[in-house]
Amino acid sequence: MMQRPLQITFRGMDSSLALEALIRERVRRLENLYPRLIGCRVVVEVPHRSPETAKVPIAISVEADVPGRGPIIGKDEEERREAKEDHTAALNNAFEAVERQLDKIADVRSHEVTRRTADGQSGMVVRLFPDQNYGFVEIDNAPELYFTRNAVIGGNFDELQIGMMVQVTRAADEGPMGPQASSIRLLDRSRAPA
Repeated sequence: MMQRPLQITFRGMDSSLALEALIRERVRRLENLYPRLIGCRVVVEVPHRSPETAKVPIAISVEADVPGRGPIIGKDEEERREAKEDHTAALNNAFEAVERQLDKIADVRSHEVTRRTADGQSGMVVRLFPDQNYGFVEIDNAPELYFTRNAVIGGNFDELQIGMMVQVTRAADEGPMGPQASSIRLLDRSRAPA
């Protein structure tokens, strides 16, 4: 839920309950896509009227606030459809522009998390299959990770023992046995179980 209430402003035109309902629905979608949303302002206005046309243009501006950055803004403007006064195209375009920007922010955040995870965690060797050159390592709150003989760095695969603590770097892609480690580094050999 947003920290600040939604602000909807109509300028140069009467407010519209139907348009306001559409705006509220689109903001709910934004909150579902990006739960960290702090606040949102939507301005619906008639920016200018051309004297030679009966069509009245409409402009929609959506401003979403997220933590740690300036406002995310999406705008669109179009002529109103004469009979229907249909504003949905401009409204959808403005909200879609904001959604695309929020998607990019979410992607950047997930890559940052992936990079932090990729730096390595400690894990414990839980299963070894030396004849087939692979094993499994367990990391807190994660499924076991598959690793091969070639993933062992700074030591020999044959030195590994079940229960041994290792430094694990998780691979971005899954391997033939599911989630996998891209590298396994032996930690303190003196702490290996007897």
